[in-house]
Amino acid sequence: MSTPVTSVTIESLTEACNTKLGAIHVEGKDISGGCGQNFEIMIVSPQFEGKSTLQKHRMVNEALKDQIALVHAFSQKSFTPAQWEALQKQ
Repeated sequence: MSTPVTSVTIESLTEACNTKLGAIHVEGKDISGGCGQNFEIMIVSPQFEGKSTLQKHRMVNEALKDQIALVHAFSQKSFTPAQWEALQKQ
């Protein structure tokens, strides 16, 4: 039985991405101006291989549904390791 989520931080989002999505890289930013209600997150995971953008976003939404329910706004970018590597070379 998991512990209920009562607040959201970049650290809690990162931990959930690592645990539930097997993320190898996560970058998050609280863009709420201090109230902790608006987050941007970028996730790199091998679990995204072969998935469309919509499928990846659905995976993230499912994995982070407890956290997302507690915030006002949440935006995400999700990449496979190969996509992330290609972006780093640009």
